[in-house]
Amino acid sequence: MKSRENLVRLKQFQVTEKRRQLLQLDMMIAEFERMAGELEVQIAAEEKKAGITDLSHFAYPTFAKAARLRRDNLRDSQADLSQQRSAAEARLAEAQAELTKAELLESRDSKARETEIGNRSAMIG
Repeated sequence: MKSRENLVRLKQFQVTEKRRQLLQLDMMIAEFERMAGELEVQIAAEEKKAGITDLSHFAYPTFAKAARLRRDNLRDSQADLSQQRSAAEARLAEAQAELTKAELLESRDSKARETEIGNRSAMIG
């Protein structure tokens, strides 16, 4: 059946798309982690240069405050992306299950067609 073949191709496409989305989320999480690490280094350098590590000190470097805020925002975004990744993993598992089911239906239909063709040949010959 042509419709079953189309269904299998559709499910394969969906699985591929879900995997691509998961990979993109992984890359974004890694990029945010790298950027946060760079900000950590910049914060430490700025604090060392100023000689002040107390956030509440009146002379705490403005750049260090801004970098801390940016780092914290990146970490928050990273946590949100991790939640999105968990949801994407669940959607991928669901899509893979649907693909498996569609492939089983396709293989069952193809076996039925082969049996039917075999029976016709036996009747003719």
